[in-house]
Amino acid sequence: MSDVKKVVLAYSGGLDTSVILKWLEDTYGCEVVTFTADLGQGEELEPARTKAEAMGVKEIYIEDLREEFVRDFVFPMFRANTVYEGEYLLGTSIARPLIAKRLIEIANETGADAISHGATGKGNDQVRFELGAYALKPGVKVIAPWREWDLLSREKLLNYAAEHNIPIERHGKKSPYSMDANLLHISYEGGVLEDTWAEHEEEMWRWSVSPEAAPDQPTYLELTYRQGDIVAINDQPMSPATVLAELNRIGGANGIGRLDIVENRFVGMKSRGCYETPGGTIMLKAHRAIESITLDREVAHLKDELMPRYAEIIYNGFWWSPERAMLQQMIDASQANVNGVVRLKLYKGNVIVVGRKSDDSLFDAAIATFEDDAGAYDQADAAGFIKLNALRMRIAASKGRKLL
Repeated sequence: MSDVKKVVLAYSGGLDTSVILKWLEDTYGCEVVTFTADLGQGEELEPARTKAEAMGVKEIYIEDLREEFVRDFVFPMFRANTVYEGEYLLGTSIARPLIAKRLIEIANETGADAISHGATGKGNDQVRFELGAYALKPGVKVIAPWREWDLLSREKLLNYAAEHNIPIERHGKKSPYSMDANLLHISYEGGVLEDTWAEHEEEMWRWSVSPEAAPDQPTYLELTYRQGDIVAINDQPMSPATVLAELNRIGGANGIGRLDIVENRFVGMKSRGCYETPGGTIMLKAHRAIESITLDREVAHLKDELMPRYAEIIYNGFWWSPERAMLQQMIDASQANVNGVVRLKLYKGNVIVVGRKSDDSLFDAAIATFEDDAGAYDQADAAGFIKLNALRMRIAASKGRKLL
């Protein structure tokens, strides 16, 4: 007899999680609590409630987490200028720790002794969900049906649904891609993308026009920063989620944010994915611009050295780890003076910085000028500076050391 009495399921109302709901009841003889999160995926969530009710679920959680998602997860990540493997802005990765957090909180609220998710045994998401869950509730049981059952195809899932009278909505032709969306991005995997030589299809993209179809006139916008976070667009104060939604709209209209990469999954395999991240692409460029005038050189360089490690921590699912918390404290401390305004020009897929200003700027025109600086910088001092930096190389060369 199963020792699981109640389980909290991350539930979308789609085919997979609807089958999981019934499978959990049948396999574990347990009560299921459903949790559906609005992270800005752009889908109506009330049908998930209707489906859960139709399947007899008594405790149903449907929550709007958009503001928390951007404020407490996306913005902190962008303070570090986080990019995985040089290109990926971690749109899927950063959503998982929030979902894990709420799964555990709901488990505590409802007295559940287990959580469950619909991630497959091949991907990164199983790792992200479960590392977060164990970090926040060490004794929790995690049920991952894709690692236990034999329903390993869409056809088998549909047959199971039919046999158990599980309501499944059909919306015509199914997309050939596996997609995941939230307010930061939408991802595409599978289908033609499994051939790394095949070009992605134009019809695949949902949020952005192609650069070729973008307007022939550039769009200008100004982003106001306070301690590393955007607080206004074109002088209009906005909440974090509103900022990201608006940047997605503007960026998508200008063909910004498309990415086609092959990445290294934590579980060991390579995977090709396409991503649309219009707002995030703008945010990264603008944040680096405001930091360029407000951060000390060595602080900026140290951040750049640590960023790949920080990105890997998030990608691999270790958001709720002591090393991420430690790095976040350092990153956030560096943002105290990252205040000001960045002016951007968006044009046919490009984000071009055309201006930046700040009351906390370290840029001093009187020193940097190519004109007479009135003695602010003694150019003769540079000779000694260069000789001291060359000393070790001069000594090595005088001892016969050869570099050519």
